[in-house]
Amino acid sequence: MHMGEKDGKIVLVCTVGKTVLHYDARCIDDLLQMLRTAGDWVELGGADEQKPAKEGTVEAWGRSAANPIGGWYGLKKGLRGRFGAYIPPLMEELGLCELEHNAKNNRIRAKSPIN
Repeated sequence: MHMGEKDGKIVLVCTVGKTVLHYDARCIDDLLQMLRTAGDWVELGGADEQKPAKEGTVEAWGRSAANPIGGWYGLKKGLRGRFGAYIPPLMEELGLCELEHNAKNNRIRAKSPIN
């Protein structure tokens, strides 16, 4: 995963095999704020765009009209899903969150800010 630019926007470019997904880069700060507001563990989810996302998950939030951008953080039509699968590991690598690593039904929570 790396940062790039598409249509004048800063994007996260996620390459999975031969598939290239794009996410609005604002998703990192926005998701972190959502997790801090939640204050506890949140399920990841991780459904393809064509499938409904389980309510209350990171995946559902990443598609919701109630998130800060008012909809999908995924930018490539047909490949906008899987937000809950690909963005949380990046946030963990950046030291922003704690992430479970079970076989399924994993959760995420924000790390406490250092004062």
